[in-house]
Amino acid sequence: MSGIFIFGVIFLAVVAMVISISKFNQHPFLVLTVVAIVVGLVCGIPTEEVINTVKSGFGNILASIGIVILAGTIIGTILEKTGAALTMANSILKLVGKKNSVLTMGLTGYVTGIPVFCDSGFVILSPISRALASQSNVSLAVMATALSGGLYATHCLVPPTPGPIAMAGTLEADLGLTILIGLLISIPATISAIIYAKKVASKIDIPANPEYTVDELVQKYGKLPGTLHSFSPILLPIILIALKSVGDFPSAPFGSGVLKMIVSFIGNPVIALILGVFLAMTLIPKEEKQNALKWITEGVTNSAGILAITGAGGSFGAILQKLPIADALSGSLLGLGVGVLLPFVIAALLKTAMGASTVAMITTSAMIAPMMGTLGFTSPIAKVLVIMAIGAGSMTVSHANDSYFWVVSQFSDMDTKAAYKCQTGMTAVMGIVTIITVFILSLIFV
Repeated sequence: MSGIFIFGVIFLAVVAMVISISKFNQHPFLVLTVVAIVVGLVCGIPTEEVINTVKSGFGNILASIGIVILAGTIIGTILEKTGAALTMANSILKLVGKKNSVLTMGLTGYVTGIPVFCDSGFVILSPISRALASQSNVSLAVMATALSGGLYATHCLVPPTPGPIAMAGTLEADLGLTILIGLLISIPATISAIIYAKKVASKIDIPANPEYTVDELVQKYGKLPGTLHSFSPILLPIILIALKSVGDFPSAPFGSGVLKMIVSFIGNPVIALILGVFLAMTLIPKEEKQNALKWITEGVTNSAGILAITGAGGSFGAILQKLPIADALSGSLLGLGVGVLLPFVIAALLKTAMGASTVAMITTSAMIAPMMGTLGFTSPIAKVLVIMAIGAGSMTVSHANDSYFWVVSQFSDMDTKAAYKCQTGMTAVMGIVTIITVFILSLIFV
């Protein structure tokens, strides 16, 4: 099966998805599931294997982030109902001012994305994004795009997230140097996302739709929750996940005994978010305790559509990962002498075709590893710049076959057309800005 045929099928599948969802108003869950099955059959995957891959792809992505989405939605519901989200928004705006709220959201994503997987980070921080959008009179599309970009930059470029740390191992790069350069290169990527959010996403008006205004909540409860108490259900999971990331470093700062085991357990995103739920429940005022079950049930109900769409996106991604995309690329691209642009192009094609950034990073680094000497990437900094180039490619672009695309769109009330403009457009800009930065550095240091 030729590479041109495979990419032609994938291209037509993506076009069919966009038209079905945007023009004919079909539900993304049904469209993604049907497209996954059709692509698998057209590309010659046996019928039984197609069904099993669709089921396992759906299950695997939900095994990965399903409980995180459920717990995050419950936390978000409680934060909104109790007024804690408004307390957080007011506290941030007092510190940075309304003019800087979008910048603050992007930088919050940048920092959070270092220890926390971007999907989990977006779920955790979306209540702040929504409350800030409401309080600063900005479209939710702007806040969500800035937050998504900040999270995505460090997710793709900075260990200890799985992709960058796997690449550092495969290419035998210095981990400390990878973290340092990744943090620096993530800055222009994040800035480009913030600018894109302000210039492009601002043209899409998505109301924040908070359930209550500040005055209504004060009238209802007498006062809003305190600042630290309000932030705690979000900060606790982030801190616990960050500690686990630190504990997983090769230097083993927490050793290998009981302390490491405890940190690894409570720092797992599932446990960290569940602890966040219980902490959020302490925000519920005494007079509203009888509504606690109702609010939690509402959070679970609200997450159902997100889980269905995210799972279907996982099915589509799993089918695409079954196709020999990497083999089709290797024959046509590996012979091109284009320096750091080569790993970028391979990773970008894999990312766009398969949807999973981490898979694109791991696959591309494995393809490039045997050629590092031939390409002249032998110095410590050259190895790190190759990792950054692959990371840039793995950003380019996030669309319908990427679970993160659906997490961002569903938690931000975006329809698919708006999500393509905000999330897909922004990740394209981020990838291009990042590879330009890496290319300039390669001319200087390699």
